[in-house]
Amino acid sequence: MWNYAYLNRGLSLIYNDKRYYSKNGLLDLLQNNMEGEGLYPIIHIKDGDFEAAFTHVNGQSSDYFYSFVNGQHTTEGGTHQSAFREGYARVVREFYQKEYEPADIRQGLICALCVRIQEPVFEAQTKTKLGSTHLAPNNPDGTNDSPFLKTYVFDILKRHLDNYLHKNPETVSALQAKIQANEKERKEIAGIKKAARESAKKVSLNNRKLRDCRIHLNTNHEKRLESTIFITEGDSASGSITKSRDVQTQAVFSLRGKPLNCLGMTKKVCYENEEFNLLQAALNIDEDIENLRYNNIVITTDADVDGMHIRLLMLTFFLQFYPDLVRNGHVYILQTPLFRVRNKKETYYCYSDEERISAKEKCGKQAEITRFKGLGEISPDEFRGFIGPNMRLEPVILRYDFGIKELLEYYMGKNTMERQKFIIQNLRIEDDSEMDKM
Repeated sequence: MWNYAYLNRGLSLIYNDKRYYSKNGLLDLLQNNMEGEGLYPIIHIKDGDFEAAFTHVNGQSSDYFYSFVNGQHTTEGGTHQSAFREGYARVVREFYQKEYEPADIRQGLICALCVRIQEPVFEAQTKTKLGSTHLAPNNPDGTNDSPFLKTYVFDILKRHLDNYLHKNPETVSALQAKIQANEKERKEIAGIKKAARESAKKVSLNNRKLRDCRIHLNTNHEKRLESTIFITEGDSASGSITKSRDVQTQAVFSLRGKPLNCLGMTKKVCYENEEFNLLQAALNIDEDIENLRYNNIVITTDADVDGMHIRLLMLTFFLQFYPDLVRNGHVYILQTPLFRVRNKKETYYCYSDEERISAKEKCGKQAEITRFKGLGEISPDEFRGFIGPNMRLEPVILRYDFGIKELLEYYMGKNTMERQKFIIQNLRIEDDSEMDKM
């Protein structure tokens, strides 16, 4: 509803007695959803069928877009987004008259983008990625005299952005400082990155941490969207999954224990830390997440305190360095059963106490109840059903009103006493008498 309001500024939308209204369009979208403060005032451009609002923020490891085509939310981007990224870098380089790397110009860029074109062509039925290269479709004779989308976007940026920068010297200084900081960081990690890549190549053929599958997301195979990697806790759990998995579409990456808490660290840790380096090499997200090898990244840990901690450490890694993996719906938590309830005729796998109680009533007084304390306790034959077509995956969803920085600092920062106080105030004491009978 809010997206419709942002894309139709000035229009009031009433839904369930709540009013959705935007006066400034995509400028409001960016202001309301931006994590942290912009390094300079948001630049807002409106020209015909094109609208964009953008600025830079700190702590963003890449550029991030809220992009739309004719009101359709193109979460996977497409030709309009590529045209903006390329055109923006080109205009900035021409303005400063310096050969800055496009990646240095765009790192930390956050943008809301909307274009309207005639009869758009999307790359899939979900309409989340634009494939059109022109503003209008081909003529009946196969020719196309409609302007290129890339040229159209660049011309608008050249007029408006160049003019804005000439009139706002403070923005010019802030933007240049950000680009130079990005350049310095890139050069600092260049040597580490090269060594880490060479190290990853050396162990890739003999890497016991990764048990790869045969079909990947970055291929044209019909099953590429089924490609999944399970990030497991130790060799015991990975052993059961490896024996149960579908070798065509399911890969397994085994952690050796609790990974590093990377909160507040720079991206150098991705290359200096062997485990993180091997993981990002397995995912193939070093250069760009568009090269991602698996559609589903599934964090698979034990249902205990240590397992929860490892889960949080992995989420910290992804949110700190690759938040787009979460935003684009690639990261999941695998739900595995806590209990097995069975008699001689029936077996039930239960994911909660409520399911356990219900299963016990069905199996009768002679029911045998097993509490799974770790994934390694589940046999490969049993595990096959938990990672099959009906496996329970809980998507990791980043709400618009949650800032990544604030979220991570609270749960993974050094505010131990603050978290302890929260736990004490919200502590629940439950009756364990039923569990004691098991």
